[in-house]
Amino acid sequence: MAQLDLVKNKIEELPNNIEAEQSIIGSILISNEIFDEINTFVSSKNFYDPMHQRIFSAIEKLIYSGMLANPITLKNHFENDEDKINIPEYLVKITKFSTSNRQAIEYSKIVYDLYVKRQLIKLSEEIIDTAKLNDIDINSQTIIENSEKSLFDLAEKGSFSNTIVKFDEALKLTIDMASTAYKNDEGIVGVPTGLRDLDEKLGGLHKSDLLIIAGRPSMGKTALATNIAFNAAKKFQQDGKKTSVAFFSLEMSSEQLSTRILAEQSRIKSNDIRRGRISEDQFDKFIETSKDISELPLYIDETPAISIAALCNRARRMKRIYGLDLIVVDYIQLMTAVNSRRDGRVQEISEITQGLKALAKELSVPVLALSQLSRAVEQRDNNKPVLADLRESGSIEQDADVVMFVYREAYYLERKEPRPATVEYAEWQAKMSEVSNMAEIIVGKQRHGPTGNVFLEFEPMFTKFKDIQNN
Repeated sequence: MAQLDLVKNKIEELPNNIEAEQSIIGSILISNEIFDEINTFVSSKNFYDPMHQRIFSAIEKLIYSGMLANPITLKNHFENDEDKINIPEYLVKITKFSTSNRQAIEYSKIVYDLYVKRQLIKLSEEIIDTAKLNDIDINSQTIIENSEKSLFDLAEKGSFSNTIVKFDEALKLTIDMASTAYKNDEGIVGVPTGLRDLDEKLGGLHKSDLLIIAGRPSMGKTALATNIAFNAAKKFQQDGKKTSVAFFSLEMSSEQLSTRILAEQSRIKSNDIRRGRISEDQFDKFIETSKDISELPLYIDETPAISIAALCNRARRMKRIYGLDLIVVDYIQLMTAVNSRRDGRVQEISEITQGLKALAKELSVPVLALSQLSRAVEQRDNNKPVLADLRESGSIEQDADVVMFVYREAYYLERKEPRPATVEYAEWQAKMSEVSNMAEIIVGKQRHGPTGNVFLEFEPMFTKFKDIQNN
């Protein structure tokens, strides 16, 4: 019976390596410099033995206070300890397990790896317990999303990455970026938008940046974002790179989005496509175009009212499965936050934009998010938008690296049509003819570059933005 209990205890014991833990602590007590080598990825909670957790925590406090950590200075922390083991005596004993810096680092990695395994076991048990609950507020999708986030967080923290970058390493990254731009005829470092003048202004869409495209309804925000997503995916395909673009479409279905892209590429009106008002030749062209672009690495998620947590989880999954170079979100005001409505809409938008910026940095990809503008734009004579027009603007403007506004003068001008057969009507017609296919992208903020305006041609029937052809 005793032997059976021993086997059972062996099976139930979680992964650990007490000797490695002793060696790490013993090495630090002999040479505190070792602590600086390992404290970026190992903390007290990573130790399996509760006593080792307490000792390492005391070492942290002393060293962070600028004091020496050794058996003598640590003694006062455990003099009144009621444990069966005499900790001051134990501290002296484990100094005999001290080793070299290199070995201490390797042992620290072992200790952390075993901690991750224990966390995986704990997470698995939590998933089982949660799945067994008959809670109407917890569905299977919620369990999957929460589990994915926990796994991803654990994977990221367990990568032994150091967030401190030496200046020469940062310089190397800068030189590599400059070299890429120098070798590129167009001077683009980031993901290309496919629009010459916009790429020249932005230098492409840069990694870790949150970029906002804002505008009033019917300005063409979604059309511009769709054009950029398609151009980026097409460019990568031409370069032979296995990269992808994730498009989170909260407003339009995947079918509506693909119809727009097909209309743009086949030069057939999307309205005619939907109603079947196309000739046989147009239908053949439509099918041929669909074949040409069907293999583009463009992935559409059409979940309505998606939460920032769910979007981040799905983006991480796409990154893991397909690779990811650009995320497009259409649009911010249709998303929900974890603390939805409880703290007010402004706070909710703040949580969403902070989450998008964090995602851009975490996955090292540009995030292009669309945003509505307030009605204030239409309540003044000059309808050109400014940063203050951003809806729930504070956090959007603050968190974004780039803010662009889509402005089409023709949209407002056609609503001011004068009475026919008048001088004013003739002037209006002349002005409409001049601006009917013109669009202005106003770069209102660019953290790492100039602001200013970019003029594009807009074809409403094909929902297409394109460069103005220079004569």
